[in-house]
Amino acid sequence: MTRLPWHNIETVLLDMDGTLLDLHFDNQFWLELIPQKLAIRSGKSIEICKQELEALYAKVHGQLEWYCLDYWAKTLDLDIVAAKQELKHLIEMRKDTIPFLVALRQSGRQVILVTNAHPESLRLKVEQTQLDQYVDMLISSHEFGVSKESQSFWQKLHNKLLFRPEHTLFVDDSERILDAASEYGIKYTLGITNPDSKKDENVMSRHLHINDYALIADSIISDNFVGASK
Repeated sequence: MTRLPWHNIETVLLDMDGTLLDLHFDNQFWLELIPQKLAIRSGKSIEICKQELEALYAKVHGQLEWYCLDYWAKTLDLDIVAAKQELKHLIEMRKDTIPFLVALRQSGRQVILVTNAHPESLRLKVEQTQLDQYVDMLISSHEFGVSKESQSFWQKLHNKLLFRPEHTLFVDDSERILDAASEYGIKYTLGITNPDSKKDENVMSRHLHINDYALIADSIISDNFVGASK
């Protein structure tokens, strides 16, 4: 067991999709609904459209374009914002999120959502979940023009928030993004291994990781050390 020293953590930076919200909505949207729409329009099979989309996704994976609704609307010639409305009923918090966020707020720590999501996607998800009620600030990487995978993002975020990296925890479901945060100097990182409630858990090897915030929520206010896997 490895422990998170809550007594030394004053700022908590939280990813959104897969970390606070169930990633099922995003996976259904990008991997199922969009291929269906392209198949209907083109007359191609859904499988062919999925293969073609996979190639397009791979070209910009990890870059800001990957997360940009404007980019995909132009690339695919689809109204992406309108299409998201069709599945908005699938947007929901992870079942363990609210108690975790309440514990963080009650502890007096600064709690900031830091997402790669496009502002329109962020707006829709806040509208559906009222996530903004549980955090001090909402930040989209589009504000800085670079994704969280970039060191430039972390520098710009640091300049905006003036947090102390040695007293900061960052939580995300992407090990690649956790790597970027660690490289910048954020001392504490925590991975979420089950971002999509309908899929199997992911494997993480380079960061502390959990699959249920209940494992750590009780210890946040008491400042006790909390067990986590590594």
